[in-house]
Amino acid sequence: MIIDPSTEYGARVARRLHEEQVIWLTTVGRDGTPQPNPVWFLWEGESFLIYTQPTTYKLRNIQRNVRVSLHFDSGESGENVVVFTGTASLDESAPLAHQHPAYLEKYRQGISDIDMTPESMGEAYHVAIRVRPEKVRGF
Repeated sequence: MIIDPSTEYGARVARRLHEEQVIWLTTVGRDGTPQPNPVWFLWEGESFLIYTQPTTYKLRNIQRNVRVSLHFDSGESGENVVVFTGTASLDESAPLAHQHPAYLEKYRQGISDIDMTPESMGEAYHVAIRVRPEKVRGF
């Protein structure tokens, strides 16, 4: 998937990938129902890195069906739509959240706001999910 930052839309997508704090990860439940969840993420140029707790439904859903989508809130006007579709997998090679400098830089304040330390965050949310987008759409 290539984002062309020379276009107005591509520049907006690139900016949001770096500035947004939350993206919605949608997995598919056992009964086939979409299951959207807001998550923290780190865009690493070609993929999203998301940390989760080991007992979440989103993780179980991904283990059954790797097809996922991600989208940003579109704002009140509904005119800032960005939707990614792709595949998710566990990334056992990713560092723990508290050992990832870029992740800590982005979420240090958020971690504090939920009364956690970087270390307790890394311990609780120690499963790394890697989402590789294949398509992006929106307007």
